[in-house]
Amino acid sequence: MPETAGQVAHAFESRVREQEEHSLSPLSLRSYETRGRAEPEEECSVRTPFQRDRDRLVHSKPFRRLKGKTQVFIDPVGDHYRPRMTHTLETTASSRVVARALRLNEDLTEAIGLGHDTGHTPFGHVGEEALDEELRRHAGRPFRHNEQSFAIARRLNLTEEVCDGILTHTGEREPATLEGKIVRIVDRVAYINHEIDDPMRFGILGEGDLPRAEIALLGPTGATRIDTLVHDLIETSERQGDIRQSDEVGEAMLSLRSFMFERVYLGPLVEAEHRRAREVVRRIFQHLIERGDDVEEAVEYVAGMTYRFAISFAEGLD
Repeated sequence: MPETAGQVAHAFESRVREQEEHSLSPLSLRSYETRGRAEPEEECSVRTPFQRDRDRLVHSKPFRRLKGKTQVFIDPVGDHYRPRMTHTLETTASSRVVARALRLNEDLTEAIGLGHDTGHTPFGHVGEEALDEELRRHAGRPFRHNEQSFAIARRLNLTEEVCDGILTHTGEREPATLEGKIVRIVDRVAYINHEIDDPMRFGILGEGDLPRAEIALLGPTGATRIDTLVHDLIETSERQGDIRQSDEVGEAMLSLRSFMFERVYLGPLVEAEHRRAREVVRRIFQHLIERGDDVEEAVEYVAGMTYRFAISFAEGLD
């Protein structure tokens, strides 16, 4: 058995190189053409560098805590609301579909997808805004969850391409790889569609509330909308030699996103939830600073909290 394992390990890299040369697009990054890691280390003999990054993320504490971080609602009751881990898995699964169809590197795509939200705060976007306000007040700089995710990726010593894709999945900078560009777009596809489902389950939205023109184009259900968006992304990208949506579908998705911000993310029916979330984050951060924690340590601690731990911690300050 040890001899068999040794033979497999000896041939693994050369076999992967040969397979990728025949199966991947000329535009795809090959697994052994990575720019490497910030801290050089001996690589695994039966996993590519990107497969190893994937495994490091899955086994990390920041990834596991995603199951306790909410997307829209602070403390939803029920078993079917999506935590951030579910969003991460949905984003990663759809991203791999796109990468496979375009003959790009699925392992690189998967690692970026799994790591893109590891630095997100509890309480979704409103939690990020609250921590941003505190950090600006105390240190004069913003908080961005993609930068926090990037810092986690650096601590895990992930490859440069995975770190870049995680950092640039949102914000002004474009990813350096096509695989990173896939995750950047599919992340929006995933959260716009599944964050329609949760508000409808909560009673904030009804079928008749959704904008008619966009729904007519993209589809009446979350599944059909994702199918439309993914197929459009694949076909448009193949034609253009880059990761792109068609103008019509891309504009419909952005319009739907604007609707969600107006009616759900910033809407009056979740205002009480948002006030509560901001107060929880503010109280915890202030407490940490007052007890003598360094600002960066306080940011790290708050950003890593699950929503239940954050609520419990804040209640314990009374």
